[in-house]
Amino acid sequence: MPQHLSLTAIVVRDYDEAIAFFVGKLEFELREDTRLDEEKRWVVVAPPGSAETGILLAKAVTPGQEQAVGNQSGGRVFLFLATDDFNRDYEAFRERGVKFLEQPRREVYGTVAVFEDLYGNRWDLIEQT
Repeated sequence: MPQHLSLTAIVVRDYDEAIAFFVGKLEFELREDTRLDEEKRWVVVAPPGSAETGILLAKAVTPGQEQAVGNQSGGRVFLFLATDDFNRDYEAFRERGVKFLEQPRREVYGTVAVFEDLYGNRWDLIEQT
Protein backbone atom coordinates (compact mmCIF):
# COMPACT_ATOMS: atom_id res chain seq x y z
CA MET A 1 0.00 0.00 0.00
CA PRO A 2 1.35 3.45 -0.84
CA GLN A 3 1.86 5.93 1.93
CA HIS A 4 -1.05 8.02 3.11
CA LEU A 5 -1.77 10.41 5.95
CA SER A 6 -3.78 8.44 8.50
CA LEU A 7 -4.28 10.76 11.49
CA THR A 8 -3.84 14.41 12.37
CA ALA A 9 -3.75 15.26 16.07
CA ILE A 10 -5.71 18.17 17.50
CA VAL A 11 -4.87 19.19 21.04
CA VAL A 12 -8.10 19.51 23.05
CA ARG A 13 -9.03 20.64 26.55
CA ASP A 14 -11.41 17.77 27.22
CA TYR A 15 -12.16 14.55 25.34
CA ASP A 16 -15.92 14.55 25.86
CA GLU A 17 -16.51 18.20 24.90
CA ALA A 18 -14.40 17.66 21.76
CA ILE A 19 -16.36 14.51 20.85
CA ALA A 20 -19.62 16.43 21.38
CA PHE A 21 -18.48 19.11 18.91
CA PHE A 22 -17.06 16.88 16.20
CA VAL A 23 -19.81 14.26 16.36
CA GLY A 24 -22.72 16.50 17.33
CA LYS A 25 -22.06 19.62 15.26
CA LEU A 26 -19.93 18.41 12.33
CA GLU A 27 -21.53 14.94 12.24
CA PHE A 28 -18.17 13.17 12.24
CA GLU A 29 -18.10 9.50 13.18
CA LEU A 30 -16.56 8.43 16.47
CA ARG A 31 -14.17 5.78 15.16
CA GLU A 32 -12.45 4.88 18.42
CA ASP A 33 -12.53 5.80 22.09
CA THR A 34 -10.19 3.58 24.08
CA ARG A 35 -9.05 4.31 27.63
CA LEU A 36 -5.24 3.98 27.86
CA ASP A 37 -4.90 4.85 31.55
CA GLU A 38 -6.66 6.96 34.21
CA GLU A 39 -6.16 10.21 32.27
CA LYS A 40 -5.39 9.28 28.67
CA ARG A 41 -7.70 8.03 25.92
CA TRP A 42 -7.16 7.20 22.25
CA VAL A 43 -10.02 9.08 20.57
CA VAL A 44 -10.38 9.17 16.79
CA VAL A 45 -13.10 10.99 14.84
CA ALA A 46 -13.53 11.29 11.08
CA PRO A 47 -15.95 12.67 8.52
CA PRO A 48 -18.41 10.03 7.29
CA GLY A 49 -16.97 8.12 4.36
CA SER A 50 -13.40 9.14 5.12
CA ALA A 51 -11.69 5.78 4.80
CA GLU A 52 -8.01 6.58 5.26
CA THR A 53 -7.87 9.72 7.40
CA GLY A 54 -9.07 10.83 10.80
CA ILE A 55 -8.42 13.20 13.65
CA LEU A 56 -6.86 12.10 16.90
CA LEU A 57 -8.26 14.15 19.78
CA ALA A 58 -5.27 14.55 22.10
CA LYS A 59 -5.95 15.97 25.56
CA ALA A 60 -3.52 18.71 26.59
CA VAL A 61 -1.55 17.70 29.69
CA THR A 62 1.39 20.12 29.84
CA PRO A 63 1.37 23.94 29.98
CA GLY A 64 2.82 24.08 26.46
CA GLN A 65 0.12 21.80 25.11
CA GLU A 66 -2.56 23.82 26.90
CA GLN A 67 -1.28 26.97 25.18
CA ALA A 68 -1.63 25.25 21.80
CA VAL A 69 -5.34 24.47 22.28
CA GLY A 70 -7.17 26.51 19.65
CA ASN A 71 -4.02 27.90 18.07
CA GLN A 72 -2.30 24.95 16.47
CA SER A 73 -1.50 26.85 13.30
CA GLY A 74 -0.80 30.33 14.63
CA GLY A 75 -4.19 31.70 13.56
CA ARG A 76 -4.10 30.39 9.99
CA VAL A 77 -6.54 27.89 8.55
CA PHE A 78 -5.43 24.56 9.97
CA LEU A 79 -7.62 21.91 8.35
CA PHE A 80 -9.63 21.65 5.14
CA LEU A 81 -12.95 19.82 5.20
CA ALA A 82 -13.95 18.88 1.65
CA THR A 83 -17.61 18.41 0.80
CA ASP A 84 -19.58 17.36 -2.25
CA ASP A 85 -22.39 19.82 -1.36
CA PHE A 86 -21.19 23.09 0.15
CA ASN A 87 -24.63 24.63 0.66
CA ARG A 88 -26.00 21.54 2.44
CA ASP A 89 -23.11 21.38 4.92
CA TYR A 90 -22.79 25.14 5.38
CA GLU A 91 -26.48 25.46 6.32
CA ALA A 92 -26.44 22.34 8.53
CA PHE A 93 -23.34 23.52 10.40
CA ARG A 94 -24.81 26.99 10.94
CA GLU A 95 -28.05 25.48 12.25
CA ARG A 96 -26.00 23.45 14.76
CA GLY A 97 -24.15 26.55 15.97
CA VAL A 98 -20.84 26.24 14.13
CA LYS A 99 -19.22 29.69 14.00
CA PHE A 100 -18.30 30.87 10.50
CA LEU A 101 -15.87 33.79 10.27
CA GLU A 102 -17.00 34.89 6.82
CA GLN A 103 -19.69 34.50 4.20
CA PRO A 104 -19.16 31.79 1.57
CA ARG A 105 -17.04 32.93 -1.34
CA ARG A 106 -16.17 31.62 -4.79
CA GLU A 107 -12.52 31.14 -5.56
CA VAL A 108 -10.86 29.66 -8.64
CA TYR A 109 -10.55 26.35 -6.79
CA GLY A 110 -14.15 26.22 -5.48
CA THR A 111 -16.62 27.52 -2.90
CA VAL A 112 -15.17 28.07 0.57
CA ALA A 113 -15.88 29.57 3.98
CA VAL A 114 -13.73 29.63 7.12
CA PHE A 115 -15.19 28.29 10.37
CA GLU A 116 -13.84 27.67 13.85
CA ASP A 117 -13.97 24.50 15.89
CA LEU A 118 -14.95 24.71 19.55
CA TYR A 119 -11.44 25.84 20.53
CA GLY A 120 -10.89 28.42 17.79
CA ASN A 121 -8.82 26.40 15.32
CA ARG A 122 -9.67 27.61 11.83
CA TRP A 123 -11.00 25.27 9.16
CA ASP A 124 -12.01 25.70 5.53
CA LEU A 125 -15.27 24.12 4.45
CA ILE A 126 -14.64 23.68 0.75
CA GLU A 127 -16.36 22.28 -2.32
CA GLN A 128 -13.75 22.10 -5.02
CA THR A 129 -14.64 22.80 -8.63
